[in-house]
Amino acid sequence: MAFGDFNQGNGGAPMSEINTTPLVDVMLVLLIIFMVTAPLITQNISVDLPQADAVEPPQEAPKVALEIDAEGRISWDKQAIDAEELDRRLSEAASARPQPELHLLADRLTDYEHVAKVLAAARAAGLEKIGFVTLPVAN
Repeated sequence: MAFGDFNQGNGGAPMSEINTTPLVDVMLVLLIIFMVTAPLITQNISVDLPQADAVEPPQEAPKVALEIDAEGRISWDKQAIDAEELDRRLSEAASARPQPELHLLADRLTDYEHVAKVLAAARAAGLEKIGFVTLPVAN
């Protein structure tokens, strides 16, 4: 490494030469490492993978909104129906494949008797996916 002498006649400025020998040494070592490891990286390993038939994803079940208002009136997807029509539609829904999901929306003031009758009719028809829809409580 070259260092400047502060007592020389060039105004006391240090020498501006850079010693590149350590840089060249490091680059040559890295070049040798890459030359040795590159053929190892490109080696292929043959793997005998199993074969399988693709399975079609299951169809998403349709959703039916069954609403009960405070007076006990029933609506099937926003269409007012009576008890006989409810039984007929529940039987049709139970025989459909895939079975629809029954989303039960009951008014807060609905008597539990009306909700229990609808649930009993749905279970008697053979529907398996029944859920209650609620609103989150506002803080």
